[in-house]
Amino acid sequence: MLRFLCIRDFVIVDFLELDFSPGFTVLTGETGAGKSILIDALSLVLGERGDAGMVRSGCGCAEISAEFDIAGLPDLQARLCEQELGGDGSACLFRRILDASGRSRGFINGRSVTLQQMREMGSYLLDIQGQHAHQSLLRPNMQRALLDAYAGLENEVGILAGLFREWQALRYRQVELKSRSEGTVAERELLSFQKRELEMLNFSLPAWEELQEEYARLSHAASLMEIAHSGMELLGDAETACLNQLNAFAVRLRDSVQFDGALQNILDMVESGRNNVQEAVYALRHYLHKLDIDPQRLREQEQRIAAVMDVARKYRVAPEQLPAVLQDILTRLDAVISDDDLDALAQQETIARDQYQFAANEISSARKKAAEKLSAVITDLMQSLAMQGGRLIVALKPLVEGNAHGLETTEFQIAINAGSPLSSLAKVASGGELARISLAIQVATSQAATVPTLIFDEVDSGIGGKVAEIIGALLKRLGRRYQVICVTHLPQVAAMADTQWQVNKAIRSGITVSSISVLSPEERIEEIARMLGGVIITGTTRKHAAEMLEAGLSLPS
Repeated sequence: MLRFLCIRDFVIVDFLELDFSPGFTVLTGETGAGKSILIDALSLVLGERGDAGMVRSGCGCAEISAEFDIAGLPDLQARLCEQELGGDGSACLFRRILDASGRSRGFINGRSVTLQQMREMGSYLLDIQGQHAHQSLLRPNMQRALLDAYAGLENEVGILAGLFREWQALRYRQVELKSRSEGTVAERELLSFQKRELEMLNFSLPAWEELQEEYARLSHAASLMEIAHSGMELLGDAETACLNQLNAFAVRLRDSVQFDGALQNILDMVESGRNNVQEAVYALRHYLHKLDIDPQRLREQEQRIAAVMDVARKYRVAPEQLPAVLQDILTRLDAVISDDDLDALAQQETIARDQYQFAANEISSARKKAAEKLSAVITDLMQSLAMQGGRLIVALKPLVEGNAHGLETTEFQIAINAGSPLSSLAKVASGGELARISLAIQVATSQAATVPTLIFDEVDSGIGGKVAEIIGALLKRLGRRYQVICVTHLPQVAAMADTQWQVNKAIRSGITVSSISVLSPEERIEEIARMLGGVIITGTTRKHAAEMLEAGLSLPS
C-alpha cells in the first residue's frame, strides 16, 4: 500500500507531502488544476521515462519520493533481497531525481538502481488504469495471469512450467542424439581404444617421478663412482689425505695446549673437522658399496621413458597430464554409452510428455470453467457501465503443442454493442470504454488482484447520471479490498469516496503553483456542490451535495 508521497519542483508543484490511507480516495478539482500531476509523479517514481519539461520552471531538478508498505508482498520482498535492495522492516522507499538537463537517477531503499529495476519492483505495488495509460490488462500474459489467479491455479501453473522444461530438455536431447547418431559408434570405438592404450601404459605420477630419479642416477653412475673414489682418495686413502694431515696437526696442537690454553678452542675445531672428514669417508665408502652400474636396468628405464613420452606427444600433453587425459576419456566414454540408448531416452521423453499433458489438461479444464464464469461476471458489470448489450469473452485459444503455461493462450475479447463482433481488448478504440471495461475486470477479479494499489485516471469520462453512481459504488467496493485512488470530475463518484482530496491551482509571485488539500466533511459538501452546480452554488445545490455524500458514506460494503 502507498503510505506517503513527497513531490518537489515537479511541473507546477513546488512542494507537496501527502499521507495516504487505505480505502477509496478521490482527487477532484477544476480542469487544469493539476490532478493528473499526482499520477504522473507516481509513474515517474516507479520507473517511467521522464523529460526535462517535468522540472518546474526555474528549478535545477525535480525530486519525487514514495513510501510503500510491503508487509503483505512476500514475492516483492524476496526480489528486493535477491538484488540487495532490502529495506528496514515492511517499508520500501522509491526515490527519483530528474534534473533540468533531462538526466535522472533512481533509488530503492537508498541504493542506486536502473529504471528497469524500478519498473520491475513497481509492478508489484501499483497499477494505473486510465484512458491514455499503458495498461497491464492489455498484455496477453497479464490476462492469462488474471484468469489463473481468478481460478486459483498459480501453484499448478508453476508446477506445469517445471514439467514442460523437463519434457523439452529430454526432447531436445533425443533430437540432438539422433542428429549425431552416425558418429556415435565411431566416437565410442576411438574412446575405447584410447582408454585401453592409456590403461596399458599403467602410468602414475609417483612412479614417473621415481623412474626419472633412478634413471638420472643410473645414467650417470660412472661419473658418480669416479667422484666417490676421488673423494675417498682425497679425504682418507692417500698418504697426503686430509684425514692424515688433520690427525698429525691435532697431535701437535694437543702437545702445545699445555703451554698455551688459548689453543684449546682451535684444537676442538680441528678435531671436529677431523671427525666430519672421517664420517664423509665412511659415507663415501657406503655409497660406493650401494652404487651399481646395471646396463640392463638402464635400458629398461630408457624404454619406459620413451614409451611414456611417445604417448604424451600423441595426446599433446606433458607426461604429468596423462592421468587427467585418461579421466576425461572415461567421462566422455560413459556419456557416449549412456546417451547412446535412444530407446531408453525416448521412453523417458514419453513419460515426461504424458506427465505434462495430464497436468496441462487438468489446468485447461479448470481454466475453461473459470473463463466462462469470469466472462459472465464482467459482461454483467458492463451492462451497468453504459455498455448495454456489450459482452466480454475470456477466449482460450489452443496451442499445437502447448508451452510452459499450458495448452492454450488467453485473450480477452470484447464486443461494445449488441450484435457487434468480438475483437481483442487491446484493439478497443475508445479510451473511455477501455477504462470502464478495465474497471469491470478489476472488480470481477478483485479477489485475485496482484497489486495492493489501484489508480483510476478519469475512468468516468463521457458518462454521468446512474452510470456514474454505479462506477462510484464499484470503486468503493474495490476500496474494501485494496487501496483505490481515482481522479474524477463526477460528483456521484466523489460522494462515494472514503477520503476526498481537492487539487487547487494558484499564482504565487507570478508563478503558477498546484497544491492538494484533504477535505473535511463540510469542505466535501462545498466541493461536491461545486462539481454539481458550477460557478453559482445555491442552498439547494449544497443540500443535494450533502444528501449524495450521506448516501455514499452509508453505502454498505
